[in-house]
Amino acid sequence: MIRPMLRRPILALAAALALGGCKPEQEAGPPPVRPVLTVTAKPVATEMFGPFAGFVAPRYQSEIGFQIAGRMVARDVTVGDVVKKGQRLAALDPVVPRFALTRAEADLADAEAQAENASATESRRRKLLAGGNVTQAQLDSAVASRDTAQARLAQAQASLQKARDQIGYTELHADFDGVVTVRSAEVGQVLSAGQAVLTLARPEEREAVVDIPEDLVGAMPKDAVFTVALQSAPDVTATARVRETAPFADRITRTRRIRMTLLAPSPAFRLGSTLTVSLSRRVAPYFPLPSAAILTAENRDFVWLVDAAGKAVSRRAVTVAKRDAGRATVTDGLTAGERVVVAGIHSLSEGQAVRLPDATP
Repeated sequence: MIRPMLRRPILALAAALALGGCKPEQEAGPPPVRPVLTVTAKPVATEMFGPFAGFVAPRYQSEIGFQIAGRMVARDVTVGDVVKKGQRLAALDPVVPRFALTRAEADLADAEAQAENASATESRRRKLLAGGNVTQAQLDSAVASRDTAQARLAQAQASLQKARDQIGYTELHADFDGVVTVRSAEVGQVLSAGQAVLTLARPEEREAVVDIPEDLVGAMPKDAVFTVALQSAPDVTATARVRETAPFADRITRTRRIRMTLLAPSPAFRLGSTLTVSLSRRVAPYFPLPSAAILTAENRDFVWLVDAAGKAVSRRAVTVAKRDAGRATVTDGLTAGERVVVAGIHSLSEGQAVRLPDATP
């Protein structure tokens, strides 16, 4: 049996414990305000392919050289010069070809004399045979000598014509109007036949040449019209269409060379000018978001939206078309200007109070 004097402290302790147990319930209030990070939903209605760096190049160009070997003694043009058809570009030392021409002329004179003598001999023996003074064998020999002499005469005539042509080959002339883009030989250099001396380009048809990473070539739209701008003057633009795609990628850069025909370019697009090539095209509007903003639950995709006052969040179902490289493409469920939570989405609840980083507490 508890004594009366001990009963009072026990009752006081029990009352204190009861009051202590009720204290958390009395202090429990609304859930804490959570700070959140958000992005503003901005629709994208156009896609940009590029930009890529390139340069202006001619569609047609030729490496030209002399048809004979020799030492170059003159070069009348250099890189960047505009030349006309028939204009002299370079020349070889003509001394050796002139010697060859003199020899060919002498060989022709000798062959003409031999042929004339053989023809006269054959004519005399034919008359002698009619009188019975020579045999048929002697006449046949004279005829064979005449034919041989005439063949040698034809050969000498061809050699003379070749020597005359080679005199003309000592000078290099332009076959068409063009621009010199490459200089491959210098005065005094001994050249072999066909060795390149200059590269001559036709300026009337120009192209944009650009190297595109191999993994992007497959995404390049077919028959698209690209926008081409001069890097030195971005306001000067033109359009271009793909004409040729390299079948193989460069083994070092892993890029493939694309050649685009410039459509009615202005004179400002000179050969060698550096370019910026890009393609802008309209697509169905979509919203790009970080993948961290997408909450997947119940086999559906959701996002958390902050209300207009920036005080609370609500969950909304959206349609995600694709995810790649930490980005998600939302095609339905969002409106331009809405604020989407991008961090801590798994710890939020419907109607929870939040605070934006730039809001005052």
